Amino acid sequence: MLKKINFFINGQWVPPSKKNNFEVINPSNEEPFAIISLGSKEDTDAAVKAAKEAFVKWKETSKEERISLLEKLLKIYKKRFIEMSEAMSLEMGSPIDFANSVHTASGQSHIEDFILRLKNFKFEEHFDLKSNNHISYEPIGVCGLITPWNWPINQVALKVIPALATGCSMILKPSEIAPISSLLFAEMIDEAGFPKGVFNLVNGDGAGVGTQISGHPDIDMVSFTGSTRAGKLITKNAADTIKRVCLELGGKGGNIVFADSYPNAVRDGIRNVMSNSGQSCDAPTRMLVEKSIYERAVKEAIDEANKIKVDDASKKGDHIGPVVSKIQYDKIINLINSGINEGATLAAGGPDLPNGLNKGYFIKPTIFTDVTNDMEIAKKEIFGPVLSIIPFETEEEAITITNDTEYGLGNYLQTEDKEKAKRVAKKLRSGIVYINGNAADSGTPFGGYRQSGNGREGGVWGLEEYLEVKTTTGWK
Repeated sequence: MLKKINFFINGQWVPPSKKNNFEVINPSNEEPFAIISLGSKEDTDAAVKAAKEAFVKWKETSKEERISLLEKLLKIYKKRFIEMSEAMSLEMGSPIDFANSVHTASGQSHIEDFILRLKNFKFEEHFDLKSNNHISYEPIGVCGLITPWNWPINQVALKVIPALATGCSMILKPSEIAPISSLLFAEMIDEAGFPKGVFNLVNGDGAGVGTQISGHPDIDMVSFTGSTRAGKLITKNAADTIKRVCLELGGKGGNIVFADSYPNAVRDGIRNVMSNSGQSCDAPTRMLVEKSIYERAVKEAIDEANKIKVDDASKKGDHIGPVVSKIQYDKIINLINSGINEGATLAAGGPDLPNGLNKGYFIKPTIFTDVTNDMEIAKKEIFGPVLSIIPFETEEEAITITNDTEYGLGNYLQTEDKEKAKRVAKKLRSGIVYINGNAADSGTPFGGYRQSGNGREGGVWGLEEYLEVKTTTGWK
């Protein structure tokens, strides 16, 4: 049993001010494998105080100093790469090969890209040749960073690295369900030699430390990734202090499969949804299929879903693991039953445990057909390996159905007609549109429209989230 009860505050690992132990559960076997502490207001206040004091000197460091420290961090991250993968496999159920090739790799990629963006970023510039005004970008201050359990180190890197790069100080609250990877990352920060107080970590839940962070008068910005429900609460709690709030929230992406799509479009769409056990906010969980190929597409989808193996996260190979917790498991199973009760056709999977798995939060890759967009399974973010297939007749109808959601994070479309792809992409109301399965490049902005959040993470846009813009007149 791992014992990780200390917090990282002001450059030291310190015990919590009050005893409030919390067991971290391995979702593959439903057994605790680590003990952490949930912080109190005293712990949050101590971390914020340390960050506020550290900010005074840290904001004055040169870009070169910050690059040097980030490059040290990158070397340490590479050295402890396997440890990071093992942590996420245990805490959130990512199969170890997937944790290596995707989860941990994404953290490394973000560190590398932010170093590159920082090297080329201009913090000082003149407005134009005719103006004597000077424009400067300055760190916003103390940042509260609240990260989720579904992509742990990916989101930690997307928040912590640009905050460090721009000269901000911070307090990180990872998800209490999957905190071990963040604690390991804090060890790397410590080893890299960042000044004390610049980075602080306090574990806690949303109602406790999360609420304390979002409403704290000495925190200048909150960056949160998680549910839309929690995002609304954070926004309201932050309102009294008028702090900047950057949100990356839920999604209910559509995947439009036109009749002229490439041969494996349906199968690739199934793999995309089921990847990470369906626990991705930009997963294309509504597949819209042109009626002329609907029957064929349904057969392919069922066949592909039935090929996907479900197994323990510790095992190597190509399979999906469990969902993260009992709460998530129950929510997903209830929504699967809701789909059945609403009259959708359960074409693959379902609420029963996969064969041979009697323990763990495992869910079969599940497909519903004959779905209409007003059903709960088509409206709610299920956040599990569940797909709804919806037929459409015209391009306009596909666009209307896809946009008929309160979310707007990621949408997908499949067609070999390049002009149609561009035309449709422009009409989809989301922060990112994936054409024919092409992934986003490193350094591109990620974020949503409407109730999928605000702000952007990644690349130059990710740096700008942590900066204030200042105009100084009479500069020349």
